[in-house]
Amino acid sequence: MKIARITNRPLFLPYRVPFYWAYGVIEGAEVVLVEVETDDGLIGYGETIGGPSGRAIKALVDKAAALMIGRDPFDVRSLWAEVYTALFRAQAVCSAPRFGGQVLAGLEMALWDVMGKATGRPVHQLLGGARHARVGYHGFAMGDAPEAVAADAANLRAGGFEVIYIKGGFGGAKNLARVAAVRGAIGTEARLRLDPNESWSPLEARRMIAALEPYGIEFIEQPCNAESLSALDQIRAGSPIAIAADQSVFTPYEAFELCARQAADLIVIGPHETGGLARMTDVARIAETAGLNVCLHGLYESGITTCAAHQFAAACPNLDDGNQHMLRFLEFDIVKAPDLTPQAGWLDVIKNPGLGFDLDPDAVREAEARFDDRNSEGA
Repeated sequence: MKIARITNRPLFLPYRVPFYWAYGVIEGAEVVLVEVETDDGLIGYGETIGGPSGRAIKALVDKAAALMIGRDPFDVRSLWAEVYTALFRAQAVCSAPRFGGQVLAGLEMALWDVMGKATGRPVHQLLGGARHARVGYHGFAMGDAPEAVAADAANLRAGGFEVIYIKGGFGGAKNLARVAAVRGAIGTEARLRLDPNESWSPLEARRMIAALEPYGIEFIEQPCNAESLSALDQIRAGSPIAIAADQSVFTPYEAFELCARQAADLIVIGPHETGGLARMTDVARIAETAGLNVCLHGLYESGITTCAAHQFAAACPNLDDGNQHMLRFLEFDIVKAPDLTPQAGWLDVIKNPGLGFDLDPDAVREAEARFDDRNSEGA
């Protein structure tokens, strides 16, 4: 079996409601749909995050794809390494492990989809076999005003979610108001997590954590600048609340360094950060040897990424039980089946071959048209 063709299409999937976080408002998910076809007619699907420009990312994915034509899709690790070197090391860029991972993630996902379909097995079996029958997800409460995010959190809690996750990074007073409103809405038994998205200095983190302690926060995710493990060290060392690393860890090397320094209590990671499922598995194994769990991270994505991350999660022994799930924000998805809606916070392991989903061609065409509309001249 050889790779015969690879095609890529930028898409835009609008959100039902605005997505509020520390750096502004996001209107939807811009992705590049990747289709890898083999010489015997199998097609594998993946997706690459389209930011900051879907057209620019498509051009890079096209260049990477050209290097894979005629190669064996089962050589996923060597192909990734060769293409990364060709695009991001051998042409004076020297090294771009984070951006390179983002660009190559969709191609890598699609190769796993091909491998699973070729063997008739779900990808989690190719990653070592299922360690879980189902995967737990948190309820991601959204809104701008404290009352709005609290109302959303209350609905999620009523729907059975035991873990509630909210964004921070809006300034001290608003952060506290949001946390207080959400805690009041979900009660004392629910677990509450907060993500300031790198917006605190160690000094501000000290003040905020002291003020947040009475609200029973389970962990604070990436409170400080991701490029400073020293800052993360300082915050965790003095924090009565557990600290999770997110943007501080993209690569296996970064995972090793963080674990060696004992700079976090948990690692939040996703396939777009690592560059796909193989290196995501490497990060998880490093964390496991250090006694840490990993938690799935979500980005601006479709159900394709949800299925890919879910396949990884099924095979991951040190998996958290409150993982991130982004599909509730989409106006529509390009995955037709299976139903990816968590039930009371849980989603059964997908047992279909490959990544385990059926694509919706009509939804793909609609998302492609939405992208074209947003990127037309004069828009």
